[in-house]
Amino acid sequence: MNKKFTTSQITLLGLMIAILLLMAYTPLGYLNIGPLAITFNIIPVAISAITMGPVGGAIAGAVFGLTSFGQCIGIGGTSIMGATLFGINPFLAFVQRFIPRLVDGLLLGYIFQGVRKKSKNIYVSCAVTGFCSAFLNTLFFMALLVGLFGNTEYVQGLMGGKNVILFICTFVGINAVCEMISATVITGAVGAALYKARLLPGAEKKADKAVKAAEV
Repeated sequence: MNKKFTTSQITLLGLMIAILLLMAYTPLGYLNIGPLAITFNIIPVAISAITMGPVGGAIAGAVFGLTSFGQCIGIGGTSIMGATLFGINPFLAFVQRFIPRLVDGLLLGYIFQGVRKKSKNIYVSCAVTGFCSAFLNTLFFMALLVGLFGNTEYVQGLMGGKNVILFICTFVGINAVCEMISATVITGAVGAALYKARLLPGAEKKADKAVKAAEV
């Protein structure tokens, strides 16, 4: 696919990655509650996917995944769960931390494009993308946690005899709900603002049509 990105889009992607790194290495990106943390880092990934499609989402998602894995070895803070999983199997810990964020960012680009075709409301399109960013991040993260480490003593202890579905629902609990609400509201608002600033795909063309119509 030979799609060319505008300078403003590339600049915005760089800005989102910078914000993501700032959040990842400061308390701004995580709110630790129990073994899991509420993360707001998925929001820059969603904005990148909205701005530059699957490519932008995948790039930002990959950066998020790398910072998440870094916490397994004490870079940018320490994740108790990540450190434990790294101690069990470093390679699988990398897969479990990196792949969900990469795939999430990639899919968000397609999700925004699909919803945008169905909805004329830019806020709704961005808000849906924001919701999916948090939902898919949690889904993929927990699916790989159970799939790769489900037979370990550590995860078995966390499950406490519950079946997989019940374990995931109770384990993520309020964390996932907070992530989904914040990602939906903030992504919707930021996306709508970027559209008004003509920084989203298609915004400039529609603005030009409106100007031409006014001139006529």
